[in-house]
Amino acid sequence: MSQSRDEAATAPAALTVLQPPGWRKPKGYANGMAGRGTLVLTGGLIGWDENEEFPEGFVPQVEQALRNVVAVVAEAGGEVEHIARLTWYVRSVEGYRRSLAEMGAIYRNVMGRHYPAMALVEVSDLVEPKALVEIEATAIVPDT
Repeated sequence: MSQSRDEAATAPAALTVLQPPGWRKPKGYANGMAGRGTLVLTGGLIGWDENEEFPEGFVPQVEQALRNVVAVVAEAGGEVEHIARLTWYVRSVEGYRRSLAEMGAIYRNVMGRHYPAMALVEVSDLVEPKALVEIEATAIVPDT
């Protein structure tokens, strides 16, 4: 039986959040993650669907890109809670900031309350002309 994203986020973790003593807890990401198992590295996944069609707008593309990350990790037998790192490449950091409230709900819908280590980088262009975001992931799927 498949777990909901919130149930998966509260399941025993294969990853350990790395939080140095005395540091403020970050909101929406982790400073670092550690784990043992099969390392899964995705390519840069953009916000198109299986037919290579893009939804209109930044937030819908983020949602699809995250779904694409989850699908690739699932191919290795992994779940959302095995994602240790996300690197986001966006065309506009300002557009990202303006979308934070709307994006939070979308993120939780796809990723639950799992917040891996993350980085965000503004880029001048992406290979696909319609792409507004590209996300790379690193996951550690526990050995069974």
